[in-house]
Amino acid sequence: MTEAPSRARLLTIGTVCNRLKDEFPEVSISKIRYLEDQGLLNPGRTQGGYRLFSEDDVERLQTILRLQRDEFLPLRVIREELEAGAGKERRRRRSAVGTGEEELDLEELCERAGITAERARELEDFGLLEPRVEEGQRVYADSDVDIAAACEAFAQFGIAARNLRAFRTAADRESGLLEAVIGPALRSRNAERRQAALGDLQRLAQSAQELADLLLRRNVRRLVD
Repeated sequence: MTEAPSRARLLTIGTVCNRLKDEFPEVSISKIRYLEDQGLLNPGRTQGGYRLFSEDDVERLQTILRLQRDEFLPLRVIREELEAGAGKERRRRRSAVGTGEEELDLEELCERAGITAERARELEDFGLLEPRVEEGQRVYADSDVDIAAACEAFAQFGIAARNLRAFRTAADRESGLLEAVIGPALRSRNAERRQAALGDLQRLAQSAQELADLLLRRNVRRLVD
């Protein structure tokens, strides 16, 4: 007679953090708590309130961290990906570092982002979309779909494209800082140094995104205090 399987082992947040360190050196207990606060994780709790993570929770956390690291997705989009079954067979966005992106024409962009051609032109006028021109036709990056959709969400509250230039300016300043730190290594003739710089750029960009999210969250909390 075989023994009945034991109850699945539950893991503490510290154990989960240590387990993920090899693949995600920057992960921390505070980051895992932050992802839970954002509604991306929902671990169990002991009667004393301590978090307990199942293997499914760990797998979900790995998916979140990979989407952040490899595809630079904002948390809002990651939440949508998880709800749609991220981690299963699906069309993956290309990494923002080191590879190109799928390209779209204006009609495809508008269809996928849910905007009009006039709206796309307005977003271009204010530097929120930056298509390249090929044989007289505008060509958009796949990531422009998310940018256009996010801008359209603001439009539902009467916020015009010209009022969103602050986001573009902030992004330019952040990327300028990263370029100042990593740029020399990215331009190195040494292939190993360039490859290491790509990893550093990914980690820095992720940290920049998290910091921007945290600062905005703090300011939003002040609105309701």
